[in-house]
Amino acid sequence: MKNKIIQGVLIVLVVISFSSCKKEQDTFSSEKMLDYYPLGMGKTFLYRLDSIVPSSGGLALLVHPYLAKDSIEATFKDNQGRLSYRIFRLIRDTAQIQSWRFAGTYVATPTNEWIEYVDNNMRFIKLHSPLNNGYAWKAHSFIDTKSLNSTVPYLDEWEYQYQDFGDQYTVLNKTYDSTITVKQQDETTPDGPFDPNNYQQRNFGVEVYAKGVGMIYKEFLHWTWQTTPNGNYEDGSYGIKMQLISHN
Repeated sequence: MKNKIIQGVLIVLVVISFSSCKKEQDTFSSEKMLDYYPLGMGKTFLYRLDSIVPSSGGLALLVHPYLAKDSIEATFKDNQGRLSYRIFRLIRDTAQIQSWRFAGTYVATPTNEWIEYVDNNMRFIKLHSPLNNGYAWKAHSFIDTKSLNSTVPYLDEWEYQYQDFGDQYTVLNKTYDSTITVKQQDETTPDGPFDPNNYQQRNFGVEVYAKGVGMIYKEFLHWTWQTTPNGNYEDGSYGIKMQLISHN
């Protein structure tokens, strides 16, 4: 009987200890999520931005380089009463001959579980707690990808996943010591090398975040090659590549 009592006490202690550790781990993960996606008024990020678009007639994909400046310019409460950050993007030519011009407005909303990012009226879950290698989530669950009216069916069922947590990552010859990579998608349908004689669609996405900095690298690509009538990339094919140059 005494041994059974001791065993029961040990089981209770183990359960309490596990619950306590799990609670501490969840709290730690939420804090780390914000460490890798810091938000604050006046924060500014300067990127090299390469825009990828089809050529006239859609026979090739062209790359147009820019400088992009993302600045957190305002805060507000969204329709759920959550603190949100409004981000303005300005772009200019890489030779810096032309003046900055407005390119878009974005919104970031941090919660205890994830960070939402609104781009072109689409709400993405950019990061999700906990930040552990292999952790995955449905990042496009707020986006209509299934209805007949959807303009982005290719985003359906994308599952973001963390990898290389804590590793170094080099962007434009600058190495960041503590980063996390978000693998978003890497799919070619049908699989295999590009052949202009066959239909094919390519979807790829990855982002890298550095501790205390934010997003330092982004690559996104979506294209569809149609063989009829003459072979061309569909309208709506596009891509973007962003590499951090500096931040305040």
